[in-house]
Amino acid sequence: MEKLTQQEELAMIAIWKTGGGSVKDFLEVHPAPQPPYTTLASTIRNLEKKGFVSSRKTGNVYEYTPIIAEEVYKQQFMSGFVKDYFEDSYKALVTFFAKEKKISPEELKEIVRMIEKN
Repeated sequence: MEKLTQQEELAMIAIWKTGGGSVKDFLEVHPAPQPPYTTLASTIRNLEKKGFVSSRKTGNVYEYTPIIAEEVYKQQFMSGFVKDYFEDSYKALVTFFAKEKKISPEELKEIVRMIEKN
């Protein structure tokens, strides 16, 4: 699966949030600053070419539906991120956040409880 650009990721977040719809629908939930309509429409067409969304024309409006689920994309993205930046070690990832004080001891304990529970 291809990594998306930041602009494409923001568009996909809007698409996932709505569950599908028109460019106008996505603009309503797109994080600020909102891109111009034509820019978002072009980005969504690129997402369609990449296989992330499908389209269907209803009258004069194109309706888009996500093909790739948000969780699937997150899993793929995080796997690549950990491989590229942390030598494929989730321990190194967590250690990094602990050293940078981006994760609290309470949060680490909660993570350990989740791991033990599963």
